[in-house]
Amino acid sequence: MSNLRPTVALTLGDPAGIGPELIAKLLSKPSTLQQANIVLVGDPWVWEAGQHTAGVKVETLAIESLQQVRALDSDRPLIVAVDSVKPEDVQVGVAAASGGASVLKVLDMCLAAVSQRHIDAICFAPLNKHAMKQAGMPFEDELHYFADYLRVDGFFCEFNTLGGLWTSRISSHVPLKDVASYLSVERIKQATRLIYQSLAAAGVAQPRVAVAAFNPHGGDGGVCGREEIDIIAPAVKALNDEGLPISGPFPADTIFLKARDGQYDAIVTMYHDQGQIAIKLLGFEKGVTVQGGLPVPITTPAHGTAYDIAGSNKASVQAMENAFAIACRMGASYRAQTSG
Repeated sequence: MSNLRPTVALTLGDPAGIGPELIAKLLSKPSTLQQANIVLVGDPWVWEAGQHTAGVKVETLAIESLQQVRALDSDRPLIVAVDSVKPEDVQVGVAAASGGASVLKVLDMCLAAVSQRHIDAICFAPLNKHAMKQAGMPFEDELHYFADYLRVDGFFCEFNTLGGLWTSRISSHVPLKDVASYLSVERIKQATRLIYQSLAAAGVAQPRVAVAAFNPHGGDGGVCGREEIDIIAPAVKALNDEGLPISGPFPADTIFLKARDGQYDAIVTMYHDQGQIAIKLLGFEKGVTVQGGLPVPITTPAHGTAYDIAGSNKASVQAMENAFAIACRMGASYRAQTSG
């Protein structure tokens, strides 16, 4: 096997959700094993339960710690066993502090390993924010948890992807009434630069990025709001002056039609649902979330833990496959940048 492949850590996600089943299905595919040197981090009993639900048996090689991974470029998945949660503390289909604590313990191990260059990327199965908060996570979401752990002081945001289309947003998990206060020339510039650079890291040679308007009909020349005139258009011009080929602002109800038809690789949106509704309508079961602005690649399926179907072998693995593929591409780029 080539020692130039990226080394990617996989986690099982919330033990009460569909994550263990998804990882079992993912690792049962020969094409998965060709993309990276893979290390699975999780509780053995959760992993066994996931394989049982999926109806597969995956051959793995046990190792003691993530520090060993780099030296073992394997043709089968490596596995680091963790004791993070007991079977009696997990009820399939129910969010609980025990599941949240399990997720946090495993992610801490992976974040430490990627920070120390033992691995090149993390791809985590679906987790549950409420369970993590029950377990003591003080942040609004996992992205802010990652950013705090990795000591990120610059701009960061979630990217949602579907096939060749990526979206980012200026504001995220905040009340809609507060969104306008987040709009600024500098935040728009930061978000746009970030998704442009991330697309390049994911293998897009010349990213085509568009910026969405904020108001209906793009503000109708100021009649329906001035954010486009006073903030968004000046930000786009400033980016153009830097040499970035950014377009916009475009009314949000039409820009996704252009992107769907292949005119753009990414859209910078102004708030959560502006992009999420469009992406999920285009293909909810295939979407991926990329944790943008972090110093290391971290990806996950855009859907959640799907507690309602956990344990039933009904979960589609497509988004998990897509998240893993992006982690591999970005992990290879990260490894190339840091190996020298």
